[in-house]
Amino acid sequence: HPPSRDLGHPRLGAALGRPVRLTVRSGAFEGVLQHLSPDRSLLLRTGRGRRWYPSAPEEEEKIEYTVIDCFQQKFGPAVLHLKQQRVVSVVGEGVNLCRHGKLSWLQIATKSHIFLFDIFLLGPQAFKNGLQMVLEDKNILKVIHDCRWISDCLFHQYSVLLCNVFDTQVADVLQFSMVTGGYFPHRICTLQECLMQHLKIPSKWDALVKCRQEVASENPDIWFLRPFPPSLLQALALKAMYLLLVHSSLMDNLMSDLTAVVNDYLNAYRNGSGDHLRSTKPTCTELPKELCQLAGVQKLRREKAVKDYRMNEDGLLIRPAVKINERSDAQKDAAHRNDGDCLPPNEAVSQTSFNNQDLLCQEKNENQNQVASLWENLKPASNWL
Repeated sequence: HPPSRDLGHPRLGAALGRPVRLTVRSGAFEGVLQHLSPDRSLLLRTGRGRRWYPSAPEEEEKIEYTVIDCFQQKFGPAVLHLKQQRVVSVVGEGVNLCRHGKLSWLQIATKSHIFLFDIFLLGPQAFKNGLQMVLEDKNILKVIHDCRWISDCLFHQYSVLLCNVFDTQVADVLQFSMVTGGYFPHRICTLQECLMQHLKIPSKWDALVKCRQEVASENPDIWFLRPFPPSLLQALALKAMYLLLVHSSLMDNLMSDLTAVVNDYLNAYRNGSGDHLRSTKPTCTELPKELCQLAGVQKLRREKAVKDYRMNEDGLLIRPAVKINERSDAQKDAAHRNDGDCLPPNEAVSQTSFNNQDLLCQEKNENQNQVASLWENLKPASNWL
């Protein structure tokens, strides 16, 4: 393909199509300059094929992380720190991440640290020297999005048996079912969609994810390039950090019904006169009214879900994909009941918008108000959410 020009780079335009040497903090690269993007990313054609070197977005969220690519100094303290944790997030990056693929990076985040383990350089010894103990520790909860792939990879290639996993993809589906009164969606969410729905992450993350997707699609071997581009290291770290945060959000939402009923339980007797307690036996097993009312709320949720979603032939609610592009409210409403919005799970998402009719897109900020409104139809005063 002929080199493409970008008027936003007048000084570099003359270099398009010519051999150049690029020197950055992570190292030096040589090749023929093929493309310049408005975000100052560039594409070089090297002797080994085309390589895409993205620049970090100007408003990129700066976070601290530790790259571990050797066993001296950093590896031991990192593993020791991980062994002391109760909850960590785990993300794997590579090509075709399963028993037939290749793992390049393993990101593990805690509340205070983010570690990027360079498995490409460390090799299987990284797991034998401590990572296996962490991943197999039943006392450490591992937060992972769609653990099927990395579980297969770790088991068949490194003999690591993952356990005690909180899968955010599974949790997201269960929350959808809870909010819709028992219905299930026809599709699962990608990690990017999950983060956008439950954390409302800023647009700077979208730029990093888009950059990462472009890199992976343009040249999957980028994961094995060393030195690794700093902007991609930043994206790896942010991904692990946000995954840990979405665990907390999902847990709060999944526990909301339990919390609400328990609050009603706490006030069931102590806020009343107490006269009826003389004749009430503690051993009574009849379902309390606080739990019976939950059934009424579930019924109202189902009725609302049927109005808000279309249903496919299998009885699953058609859940629109989260799109990354700002559109008008009218466009969002029209798209809600459009089957075309339901992108395949593996389709690259390149733009963002939040469907204001999608319950899950509003759960963090509006779910409590919705349930409270439904609950008011059952009793005048309630502690429900």
